[in-house]
Amino acid sequence: MLTGNVYCCFQLPRVGVVRINLKGVHLLLTYRCDAECDHCFVWGSPSAKGIMRFKDILAILAEAKKLETVDYISIEGGEPFLFYPIMTKTMREAVKLGFHVELLSNCYWATTVEDAVEWLLPVAETGNTELSLSSDLFHADSWELAEVKNAVNAAKKLGISAGVLSVKYPRAKVPCPNEIEGAKVGLFELMYRGRAASKLLREADKKPWTEFTKCPYEDLANPERVHIDPYGHIHVCQGISIGNAFQEPFSKIARTYDPSSHPIIGLLLKGGPVSLVKEFDLPHSKVYADGCHLCYDCRLHLRNRFPSILTPGQMYGEGLE
Repeated sequence: MLTGNVYCCFQLPRVGVVRINLKGVHLLLTYRCDAECDHCFVWGSPSAKGIMRFKDILAILAEAKKLETVDYISIEGGEPFLFYPIMTKTMREAVKLGFHVELLSNCYWATTVEDAVEWLLPVAETGNTELSLSSDLFHADSWELAEVKNAVNAAKKLGISAGVLSVKYPRAKVPCPNEIEGAKVGLFELMYRGRAASKLLREADKKPWTEFTKCPYEDLANPERVHIDPYGHIHVCQGISIGNAFQEPFSKIARTYDPSSHPIIGLLLKGGPVSLVKEFDLPHSKVYADGCHLCYDCRLHLRNRFPSILTPGQMYGEGLE
């Protein structure tokens, strides 16, 4: 039953609480970014709010250790290098606890190889940390950003492992390279959620809405990773929360995760975004770019019904554009 804007007593048939086998915790250190890319899941921008406090980070790391299954921590955003002291302290604390660490960045700071070396010295000194660097046609006019090249070459000098993350670009005239300065490039699908669902639909091929009967990218039944944002929301997919790590211990939320009783995840497992349309009789278009697009559109319609689950507003462009 739904009462006003509050989720109340909505349950699918339970199949029992699932002990999820989390391998990674992704810390969204901030929603702020120096850029405002059209494909961004989290609507990152220079004006975005939300910065994680170090005391909260320490608590999350301790809770992640309690789970005994988490082996890596990813520090991302937004752009985490904007809050460099907190980023490097987080990296050191995570490594101390035995976690492997991944730093994600667009390399705005790597203006030269020499300067990039200075930025990366603490990474090299800490050890057990790798770089994942964004380089594609959403960030610049070329697949190979000059700053990313500088960062890769600096990482080589310091013995830091580095890889490149690229996202497919609609109607790209030049193919994505397999390597940039020797760093392997991972090419990922463009997902039409977040800002992409607002900015990039014109160039997208579309399919009938009835085809999207499962989540194409996330294992919602037994996720191997979650994202925790600056407000404590624990996302199994960006914008779908399973609890708040600042209100209840993260380890407890993970251990008692029951996807079948979650009012959004349960339906997605039952029949993908199509189930959301049917269950709530939502208005919809005839065609969508992908499953993320239909799911995101449904969630926009449902946010007032599930304010503590389809959150925060940042993930939905609220008050941004």
